[in-house]
Amino acid sequence: MVSRDEGAATTSAELRAHNLARLLRAVHDGAGQLTRAELTRQLSLARGTATVLVRDLAGRQLIEELPSPAAAPADVRVQRTRGRPTGVPSAHPRGPVALAVDLRDDSFTLAAFELTGRGAVLDRRERDTASGSAVLADVAARLTIRRRQFGDRVIGIGVAVPSPLSGGTMVQPTLSDWQDVDVAGVLGAATQEEAGLAGPVLAGNDATLAGLAEARRGVLRGVSVALHLHVATGIGGVLLAGGQPVTGARGSAGEFGHMPLAGGSDPCRCGSAGCWELDAGARGLLRAAGLGERGDRMVQATRVIAAAADDPGSARALARVAGALGRGIGALVNAQDPEVVGLSGLAAEVYRAAPDAVRTAYLAALMRFRRPQPPALLPSTLGDLGTLTGASELVFDAFLTPRGLSTWQPPARKTA
Repeated sequence: MVSRDEGAATTSAELRAHNLARLLRAVHDGAGQLTRAELTRQLSLARGTATVLVRDLAGRQLIEELPSPAAAPADVRVQRTRGRPTGVPSAHPRGPVALAVDLRDDSFTLAAFELTGRGAVLDRRERDTASGSAVLADVAARLTIRRRQFGDRVIGIGVAVPSPLSGGTMVQPTLSDWQDVDVAGVLGAATQEEAGLAGPVLAGNDATLAGLAEARRGVLRGVSVALHLHVATGIGGVLLAGGQPVTGARGSAGEFGHMPLAGGSDPCRCGSAGCWELDAGARGLLRAAGLGERGDRMVQATRVIAAAADDPGSARALARVAGALGRGIGALVNAQDPEVVGLSGLAAEVYRAAPDAVRTAYLAALMRFRRPQPPALLPSTLGDLGTLTGASELVFDAFLTPRGLSTWQPPARKTA
């Protein structure tokens, strides 16, 4: 994870750079919904100083000041003060872009995000080869195309990977030839060679990044201690304290799917047995429905959930997975003591489709003293952009610093 660099300003130039980064960070974190006056108060800036900083950022095509905010999410709406209205600094239409990749063993998705967190999916492809190296080559090719599309606006690439990371390398991937691969290094070398990308390529665990996205943009925003669970082919998650992921001594915490939480005993690909993901992940749902694993397992699992309303076999599979999911969540709440539990990926879909089954199993697994006021289960509202949003935040965390901003020049002003 990239830490936020507030730095210590010792000269007037450093102080200005520091305040520019603080202001732009606040615009980004506020999703482009806060007026200049509100930003001024939030950052304890003098009104004149804030005005000069906003003009500077606008002149560099990092922001544009809109006359009024777009419809804001409930968690970022604030009480407007009376008096003369001020503009709302938001993303510049030719401002910085972060490319984000959600890499899975059976597919990948690529999206683009601008300042303030607005994003859109650009590409989605299923794996048509058994080679993990070929998948990475395909990802690099698509990144090169999108890098050329956005040109010098691209400030970096964030990659969410389906594996714990240690020192930047995948240490327990689902494809054997991804073992010990530095995915950021591989993609960085390929895209820099083909498209001249100057920004960093940064990688993080997909479940950790899904939790980071919820803390920044979703249902866990403002929660002091939260547990987030992301279910795809397997199950991962993260404990968040003050909005920051607790990633462990080696950066690989949150492998909740490889804990024996549902009472099973089958061997797992990780080398253990009875792992939770065998019963509550996409593989568990497909196995319960009597289906094989061809193509994108998440797409297949979603179809089983959709069919549960009319097909008895799918309904039984959904009920089984919902119970396993709820029991595991209860065990983790007993261990981690969060205020709330966020759910994304297949976990959110299962909960929406069978809330009673999940909740019944969840409450039964809780210690007695927790049951009167159990932590709420909150399905993600970010949809397909959740993990991708977290990957983009890696890039913006690196960019929204005095050092990062010093690398930016307005695209229109750059010369050959």
